[in-house]
Amino acid sequence: MAALKLSISEVNTELLKELVVKERELNKRQATKGTKVAGRDFKHPLQKVQADLGEGKNSDSFETKVIEVYRKPGRFRGNVEPKKDNATLTGPKGGERTGVNEKKREENSLKKHNSGKDTAVRNPIPPQQQARTGTKEKEGRIAPSHTKAPPAVREEKRPQEVLEEKTVKLQGMDSGLLKKTNNNSTLKTAKQGARPTASAKKGITVIPIQRLHEGKGVIVFKNDKHIKKIDSAQVLLEDKHKSSQQDGALNPGKLPAGEPVKLLNASVVRRSAGLHKVMALDVTVRPRDVRAIGQFGHAAVVPLDRQEESRRRWSEGYFNVFLSEQIPVDRAIPDTRPPACSENLVHDHLPTTSVIFCFVDEVWSTLLRSVHSVLNRSPPHLLKEVLLVDDCSTKDYLKEKLDVYMSQFPKVRIIRLKERQGLIRARLAGAAEAKGDVLTFLDSHVECNVGWLEPLLERLYNDRRKVVCPVIDVISDKDMSYVLVDSFQRGIFKWPLVFGWSTLPEDYVKKKHMKDSDPIRCPVMAGGLFSIDKKYFYELGAYDPGLDVWGGENMEISFKIWMCGGEIEIIPCSRVGHIFRGENPYQFPKDRQKTVERNLARVAEVWLDEYKEVFYGYGYLHLLDKNVIDVGNLTAQIQLREKLKCKSFKWYLDNVYPELEAPVVKAEGLVFNVGTRKCLALNNGSLSFEICDLSKQNQHFNYSWVRTVRQNAFCVAPLGTGTGMTMEQCDNTKPHLRWLHKANKVLPEHLIAEVSPRGMFQRVCLEGGPKADSVYLKACDTSSPFQKWQFTHYYAQ
Repeated sequence: MAALKLSISEVNTELLKELVVKERELNKRQATKGTKVAGRDFKHPLQKVQADLGEGKNSDSFETKVIEVYRKPGRFRGNVEPKKDNATLTGPKGGERTGVNEKKREENSLKKHNSGKDTAVRNPIPPQQQARTGTKEKEGRIAPSHTKAPPAVREEKRPQEVLEEKTVKLQGMDSGLLKKTNNNSTLKTAKQGARPTASAKKGITVIPIQRLHEGKGVIVFKNDKHIKKIDSAQVLLEDKHKSSQQDGALNPGKLPAGEPVKLLNASVVRRSAGLHKVMALDVTVRPRDVRAIGQFGHAAVVPLDRQEESRRRWSEGYFNVFLSEQIPVDRAIPDTRPPACSENLVHDHLPTTSVIFCFVDEVWSTLLRSVHSVLNRSPPHLLKEVLLVDDCSTKDYLKEKLDVYMSQFPKVRIIRLKERQGLIRARLAGAAEAKGDVLTFLDSHVECNVGWLEPLLERLYNDRRKVVCPVIDVISDKDMSYVLVDSFQRGIFKWPLVFGWSTLPEDYVKKKHMKDSDPIRCPVMAGGLFSIDKKYFYELGAYDPGLDVWGGENMEISFKIWMCGGEIEIIPCSRVGHIFRGENPYQFPKDRQKTVERNLARVAEVWLDEYKEVFYGYGYLHLLDKNVIDVGNLTAQIQLREKLKCKSFKWYLDNVYPELEAPVVKAEGLVFNVGTRKCLALNNGSLSFEICDLSKQNQHFNYSWVRTVRQNAFCVAPLGTGTGMTMEQCDNTKPHLRWLHKANKVLPEHLIAEVSPRGMFQRVCLEGGPKADSVYLKACDTSSPFQKWQFTHYYAQ
């Protein structure tokens, strides 16, 4: 007889999920009457921008329509004209709830901004969708307004009726039905009292959420002990049967009667692979005020008498902080997804996620708006928690005031770091505390759009090695308007590891028959907004803990993902608005430039192989001097790469980012001297001249990105006397092995070295003897043909 032990909370969770699916189907068949809203002239300023660092061409045939959602997914038409009406909405308990319904009537072509030109978006969107808001508050309760969501999801209610029994039959068993019951009375309440959580790490404080009840602060600690989710496809039974233990495998159909058996990791109860359309949730605590500044993502305007204050407060966040504070923290924004996205199907049983915001001295209004956008527009059963990681902020409003405000949201936890750690280590701290299946990292000045979460989780559900990013729309730093970004964008980098955005070439889009809703392979992620399977994150070694504060972490994790078996994608059906700031409002513990340079050098040494010389050659030769910068110990990261059996950087260039120009040397081949008409050759460790012959390997030299003239492992070097030449073992850290070539406009064909025969640096040029019998250094002469050298092939200047 099988003994079944199931957590009542888990049973309720499963029942809730099934109820949500049923109610979703019911809602499709029900029509809810809304009230009309009086006309108000709202004209939407939404623009379409394309940031492009590549050579991709823009195509009108791939323009996307802009859809605006305001509690009900609909297509934005520009003007919102509310009208009063006596219609009412019926509340969940038979009471009446008055509502308002904004109807969009006027047609405004949305502007598309590209290279300073505005063009109207094609195919105007019909004004068929209407917005609804609820305005009823009854007996002190605030009625939530919502967007096309089942009631159980909108209000996060468990089923009020007692479900008698739910039976599931074990696969392969003829008897013994498993019964699920709903008995909430057996659930334990959280203990109260001031104590740190068991998961607190050194230097990390997990702040308990403070509840407010009748004006009195009551500290409530959530129970640290949480039962792991048991997949409904796995049933645990206990095995005490000798023969079954020896066999290591069990046949449920032939279990001895009366003996408990333990069946581990067996999918004996199959979960239905149900699908549903992406949920366009937009749940708010109160009905929105359609007159509010910045509502619907509109541009806000600073009054003339407040412009001085606006300018003065700019430095608080390096965006218009004054306007941000006038805008509601739960404002509506336009639905910028491609039209097909709302019809996409996703699985019913997606993994849960922990959303992690890391911040230091973030502006109050933008931090709150970020959190509200996640809570309002994420399916509750998928949002495990929201973690706010405070990287030792100094602002008073981010301390007790923030604790009190967030106490109203049970899913929000605050983690405070006792010392400034920087973004990278703050994210590691948040990941260590996360309880969701998926880690979703977001910047603390964003606004998540409707339907943003499920498309991300769906890709991870299908392949846990994918790392997915939303399309990052723009929130204007000047007027806080929400601006659409082209869907065919991907993250790239240029040398020396500088991140940028590039539009996919039009011919590539046509060749691949791509739709504007299709996922896009992304060579490098921006790094601020992405989702990754938690276990996979740690399998990859998480972030390199040797990286400081901020900078280069997106390059490091991008190379690691691609080269070690994963993929990065941008998901156009997931949209998140982001304020792009010109400067960081916070201070770096050390010099910012040196911090970023050190991080990039660390990434180059671990992941770029021989191409690290390309990185150093683009203005970072000074980083090769160990006296200038110490990149730290790289042993652990190199061993990790070997353990994961990661591919080479050349593989990455060939298969992931073939568009990048990355010649491993600047020039190669024969080194021809114009004066002697002969080529440089290496014989028995000494330099000499020979008649040029491409077939002779001793005449082949490379001119590297770190400015060395080398043949195999040996480099051309001046003797200490300042005139003679020799060959020396190559070492990129030694400045005396470097030669300038094609870098001096006055002496473009010369090979120029810096020598210090008497402790004083001076520049001299390599010269061939008139009789082609020697090579030596001499004062540079622009007119001497014996000082002019040419390589057979040049790949970069």
